[in-house]
Amino acid sequence: MSIDTATGQEAPAELSSERVKNIFSHIADKYERFNAISSFGAYKAWVAGMMKQAPISNDADVLDLAGGTGEITFAVAKAKQPAHIQCTDLVPEMLEVAKAHYADGLAGSVPVDFEVVDAQDIPYADNSYDAVTVAYGIRNMPKREQGLAEMYRVLKPGGSLICLEFSTPPNRLWRGLYHFYLNHLIPFWGGLITKDKEGFVYLSSSIKAFPDQKGLAILMEHAGFTDVTWKNYTGGIAAVHVAKKPEV
Repeated sequence: MSIDTATGQEAPAELSSERVKNIFSHIADKYERFNAISSFGAYKAWVAGMMKQAPISNDADVLDLAGGTGEITFAVAKAKQPAHIQCTDLVPEMLEVAKAHYADGLAGSVPVDFEVVDAQDIPYADNSYDAVTVAYGIRNMPKREQGLAEMYRVLKPGGSLICLEFSTPPNRLWRGLYHFYLNHLIPFWGGLITKDKEGFVYLSSSIKAFPDQKGLAILMEHAGFTDVTWKNYTGGIAAVHVAKKPEV
């Protein structure tokens, strides 16, 4: 089944995929600035927490899906120093920013390759990677079950999926304040920084329509993953899920 990622309702996959390509191709050079300002810098703690939770060894081959401008790729390179990272994204313009950062040395000595990839149809062999990372990506997939199945397929037995995603604050008051922020301030900041207010109305809608922490864990389990855990950050505004592909 495919959905409209802005509403969670059944819809043709092309509706969401084309919208995501259009939004992120236009804001690629301003995306990092928006993240920093709109989260008041909290995203740095989310990424740091993701790195602490990530079971990635220094001999690992890592696949970063929905890698965007390379934030997670370079965080993994710095924190884990794996053997290799494959940084991928659906939007070429986002990867161009990541490539520029790589040329500036942000990966240190870790080799990184870049490729435009739809994470719902990964063009790599079964059992290829020791770890798969994805940040803010599953929410934008109209075929989430297919995407998770693909992540499971390309992981080696015993490998891990590490996912950072916006989520649902369990505290009702904090959740209400957060939804006010999503409805009003996210589109404001997005419009101010990128001149694309409508793109950030979509961002707000997609976050509210996305499953909560338990709901995402269930999707992972349905794809075959085991030992699914999550940890909340900033009161549940974001959560890091870690899931394992069982050993054979």
